Amino acid sequence: MKFFEFCGNFILDHTLIVVAILAVMNLIALAFYVSDKNKAKKGKWRIPEATLVGLAWLFGSVGALIGMYVFRHKTKHIKFVTLVPLAFVVQVAFFALSVYAAIK
Repeated sequence: MKFFEFCGNFILDHTLIVVAILAVMNLIALAFYVSDKNKAKKGKWRIPEATLVGLAWLFGSVGALIGMYVFRHKTKHIKFVTLVPLAFVVQVAFFALSVYAAIK
């Protein structure tokens, strides 16, 4: 629980930094998904699936979800349909537990 308390205190003390990092990671993830979709349409070299899923797990899950469902990219791949939403749920739980531990 000390880990979550530490993370929660960091989040609460450095909210702007955390929001900025999340915004950048989600924009990067979205850009990668859009880029890969465009490359797929043109028959060009593609971004590895591990990179796309990895970006979701590196706090880019919202950008990845937007890339998937707004641009209809990788929505038929079971790996993406399960791992990207799971990354989002894990990240929300992490932030919720961290902030709860810090204010408790």
